Amino acid sequence: MDRRYFLSAGLVGIGSLLTGCRNKQFAQITKPGQPDMVASHQAGAETFTPLVQESVAKLLGRQAASAQITPVSYGGAEEIPAPRKRICFVAVENKSAEEVGDFKDQLYQIIDTKILESQMFEPVSKRYVDAGLMETRLRPDQLFLPENMRVFTGFMEQAGQPFDYLLYATITSGTTRENQEFQRDYLLTLELVNIRTGQAEKESATITKTYHKSRVGRWFQSKA
Repeated sequence: MDRRYFLSAGLVGIGSLLTGCRNKQFAQITKPGQPDMVASHQAGAETFTPLVQESVAKLLGRQAASAQITPVSYGGAEEIPAPRKRICFVAVENKSAEEVGDFKDQLYQIIDTKILESQMFEPVSKRYVDAGLMETRLRPDQLFLPENMRVFTGFMEQAGQPFDYLLYATITSGTTRENQEFQRDYLLTLELVNIRTGQAEKESATITKTYHKSRVGRWFQSKA
């Protein structure tokens, strides 16, 4: 047999074998009601989704209890609902031990949408908020300085987007380690600040997730 033919055939066979051994990636749609996949190395949908639901529900529940939105009557005429307070949602701050990646923008949109659906507040569009911060060259954490607040609110008013409250969402974590295993407590805090009085209200939610290592593999569990 020709030596060159033998080597060529052998290489083709090896290539076919390696191709057949490649891992294949596949996916499936998670149907409503099915549990989220639990991330093995850091927080994922199974952590962030319930954190958002609980913290937003607490915040809106407190506002409803304080009866900030009441109907207004003018001279015996039909009652007209008071205008909704406007919220400027400025940032989702990640101060946890993990990178949150694309969850950061998703968390912003989910929280913003839930506040809008509550019909208690009217959020300012994120596009206006981003434009305002960019034009005034301010970071969200700098808005607590009176001069910076005046500059930012002035720009937003000129853009036709006045607001009554600032809203911050902050993700933090605390880690407890035991050898190669560890527990991580995730906390999502919503802080609502009245720009006229400076009064701040906070609501938060927490989830504890434990990570375990073994010689065979890794397993983990999550609990509220």
